[in-house]
Amino acid sequence: MPRHHQKKSSAPGGSQRQLRVGEAVRHAMADILAQGSAHDADLEGHIITVPEVRMSPDLKLATIYVMSLGGRDTERVIAALDRNKKFLRGEVARRVNLKFAPDIRFRVDERFDEAERIEKLLRTPAVQKDLEQDPDSDREEDQ
Repeated sequence: MPRHHQKKSSAPGGSQRQLRVGEAVRHAMADILAQGSAHDADLEGHIITVPEVRMSPDLKLATIYVMSLGGRDTERVIAALDRNKKFLRGEVARRVNLKFAPDIRFRVDERFDEAERIEKLLRTPAVQKDLEQDPDSDREEDQ
């Protein structure tokens, strides 16, 4: 029987420590991208936001969610960030004081697309009709 049991975190983003380190990495990556430190032709014409960073429980892997302004050329931006991964990892390690520099991987943040899809769905005539119905009128008909 193992002596150490790894607890599953009930928090959606991980433990408090994961969240704190993820936020520090997010700030560092946002500063690096805002300063234009990564010299790549595909990155220079884009404004890139870093809305979230998720850290693994051992803090050795950082999944960085990025989005370019307007959501355009996301595949080119991700490819450029992957090409400059070694440099970006070194910059993050220099700015965030951790025992190990986390490996980084980049993913497209699709939350805005999902929010837009839900917003469009809520504006459809069928949903509007359901929202306009008075809930009290249904109760009176049932009696």
